[in-house]
Amino acid sequence: MSFDYLAAFPLPPHVLPARLRYLLEPVGLSPRQFVEVASIQEIDQHGEHAEHLHLQMAVVPGADAGPIGIVDEAGQGVVEFSVPSGDVPGCSSGFVPSISGYDYIIASWGDSSFYTFNLAEKVWMTLGLTPRCVGNDQQRLVYDDLGLPEIGVVEGEVSSSYHWNLKRAISWRMSNEYLRSYLWLRGARGVRVFYYSAQLADSPDIRAIMGREQHVVRRPVQGVAWYELDIREHKDGLLLQLWASVEAVTPELSPEQTAEGIKWPGYVHPMAHARADALVGRDPVYLDDRFLQKYEQNALYDSRPVCIWGHWYCSPSYRGQWSFTECRRIGRNLIEVPMRELYKPKPDREIVHARSFAIDPVDLAHVDQNEEHVVSKVQRLLDALLLMGEGLSALGKIVGLNKSVAELTGFDRSEVQANGWLAYPILSRLAQVAPLDMTQQVFLARCKSLHEVWQRIPNGYLKSLLVHAGCPREAVKDLGSLKLLQALLNIVERLNAHEETTDAFASSSAPEGWRDGNEAMAPLFLNNDLRIADAHDSVEKCLATLQGLGFDTANVNAGYGRALDFVLDGVIVALGGVASAIEALIERR
Repeated sequence: MSFDYLAAFPLPPHVLPARLRYLLEPVGLSPRQFVEVASIQEIDQHGEHAEHLHLQMAVVPGADAGPIGIVDEAGQGVVEFSVPSGDVPGCSSGFVPSISGYDYIIASWGDSSFYTFNLAEKVWMTLGLTPRCVGNDQQRLVYDDLGLPEIGVVEGEVSSSYHWNLKRAISWRMSNEYLRSYLWLRGARGVRVFYYSAQLADSPDIRAIMGREQHVVRRPVQGVAWYELDIREHKDGLLLQLWASVEAVTPELSPEQTAEGIKWPGYVHPMAHARADALVGRDPVYLDDRFLQKYEQNALYDSRPVCIWGHWYCSPSYRGQWSFTECRRIGRNLIEVPMRELYKPKPDREIVHARSFAIDPVDLAHVDQNEEHVVSKVQRLLDALLLMGEGLSALGKIVGLNKSVAELTGFDRSEVQANGWLAYPILSRLAQVAPLDMTQQVFLARCKSLHEVWQRIPNGYLKSLLVHAGCPREAVKDLGSLKLLQALLNIVERLNAHEETTDAFASSSAPEGWRDGNEAMAPLFLNNDLRIADAHDSVEKCLATLQGLGFDTANVNAGYGRALDFVLDGVIVALGGVASAIEALIERR
């Protein structure tokens, strides 16, 4: 861009409001930047900091054609104002919406009362974008490139209205990478056409161009009249109004996110696709498992953990179009993947994403690569649940209750053996990346998910077992699931202590000590408390309970990852204890 709009503007940059400086400056090449392509803003309408903006981006042919003149749409803020009129058939046959003959990025219409916005048809069809609507009070449109995928390429508000004041600010933003790609394909420039006004404090720098006048209008002395500046005295200050057309984006592509020539930790030479494909050894790359968060937290991807020959793999994929392969979990928060597999066909931006989580092998010298990770813990939780479900099912049959393990726990061992976690997405959610610096909020949410996984046993079934064991019906009818499971454990442990057989389970008299507390159940009660701990005081109480169970709460200063490990392990041991107690009784049938 050869023309310097900011330098050519009659006011010095240091007196301009930040928003106006932005409007006069070009957009850089960063692919991660987002560019405002349409806006209607009204800030502090009648106050001392009043600022108004009407903005559209015009698609102007030619890469080096120079500035364009002010267009009518700059003041209106929309591509088309009002609707065509006429009472003769075909009178609007020549109606072609445009910004004074130029194409636009955002299709916008208004009539002083109502305004509506959408991405221009040419734009989304040229780039192959897919819309989705965010509803309720937000009412926004978001466009995604599902081919890669790239989420949130363009987004903005659908509509607004005006009655004395603007009811809702409008701002449409577009990925700089995609905007430049569109302009490059069209051989055109992105030109901001806008009206801007602001109430400014009186200052000598502004007065310098006003002389002794109370109201001045300035236009370029030479060349194209790309701006009209109006400054007047207003409310003990100066009111600045500007109509302008400013070239903001050139048809120059953003730097491509390429995996060619990336330098990886532990490798002397930069890596390229051809070189990676020629590798025959394992040549491992180590990644922080936070690399997976992008894929775990978006339903577009499949990131389900899979156990193969005793090793856990978490290899994200996208709708059968591409996949990471052989991403093996090692240690608590590490992933090992062969370099050759990392460079197998997939969008380069995904490999670049992985590179941002790469760890130098030298830094792994003091890392315990055998430490258990969250996925393994969740599998142990599932194993304990299935074992407990089998025990409860067998115990029920003794007293005439027929419930399968799947009906009791929500999980089926044959399904797990055949298809892993495929049928149980709740397990994948619980096994999402658990960094050591996990926040308290995420920790509490994970505890809630943990509670949902194990507390599926119908209360009615547990109550029936207790009633058959001799507990008074009136005494058990109001007990919650935890107290019911604790009572059942007390009964079974007492029978095991006396080496009774299953025949002794059914009884007509209340078992001794069935309502007592049981320390083995403490982790389950703690998990329940954490599930509902949303206030600061309740969290402090839970931390005190954690400490009472043997956890060093000083660890939470660096994050709640270790606290989650402790809770998970405790719940697994507690459920395993219930399962083992029932199993011991059943074996003496």
